[in-house]
Amino acid sequence: MPLHRFPVHLWRQLQLQEGICSRLPAHFLRSLEDAQTPTPVHYRSHGAKFKINPKNGQRERVEDVPIPIYYPPESQKGLWGGEGWILGYRYANNDKLSNRVKKVWKPQLFQRELYSEILDKKFTVTVTMRTLDLIDEAYGFDFYILKTPKEDLCSKFGMDLKRGMLLRLARQDPKLHPDDPERRVAIYDKYKEFVIPEEEAEWVGLTLEEAVEKQRLLEEKDPVPLFKIYVEELIERLQQQALSEPVVVQKRASGK
Repeated sequence: MPLHRFPVHLWRQLQLQEGICSRLPAHFLRSLEDAQTPTPVHYRSHGAKFKINPKNGQRERVEDVPIPIYYPPESQKGLWGGEGWILGYRYANNDKLSNRVKKVWKPQLFQRELYSEILDKKFTVTVTMRTLDLIDEAYGFDFYILKTPKEDLCSKFGMDLKRGMLLRLARQDPKLHPDDPERRVAIYDKYKEFVIPEEEAEWVGLTLEEAVEKQRLLEEKDPVPLFKIYVEELIERLQQQALSEPVVVQKRASGK
């Protein structure tokens, strides 16, 4: 007899179908379900399911086995470009006949100051060399944040930046360079391909817990005092009573 009624991997989907989670916006639920495979960082993908063996010319099946990566909490406060900690083992003194000892491979981190055109602000961020290469490849910091999916950003800080950029693009905020409207229009026109409705931009990058709290606050209503309810009921009763009673019309006597 199974231990659980439903398999463990279905718990997340069942949670989204019940309670307040089922009332979340459709585009947010779709973003949770459409999880993509992150781009390989610590291993090379074969790029195909079959390859030809050069020795015998036979077609052989190949499989991509991703390396398990651990993302520490500090990685959510920076931009590591998909890199993380790799937990493994090594031989003591590089001797294969000796015992294996645990080893952790960590990326090399740097502190860099990055400027956002859309937010018009500089950020001191912890990055890796791969992050800097990706920013150069995307032709700018803003393009890198807006183009990179959440599976490759692997950063809460990066998703918060994306939400702020998308909100400013959706609102066409006039606070951006108020003294230079031509520059403001040029910036908004430069990133116009990323514009989405403001209702969707408000939910980008939120975790499930943050989205549930946001939905709860939207549905929350201030309690109405009882005296207001009683006053409205009394007024309604008086109006009904006045309509139900016959109206006596007095005729005026005509003077001769």
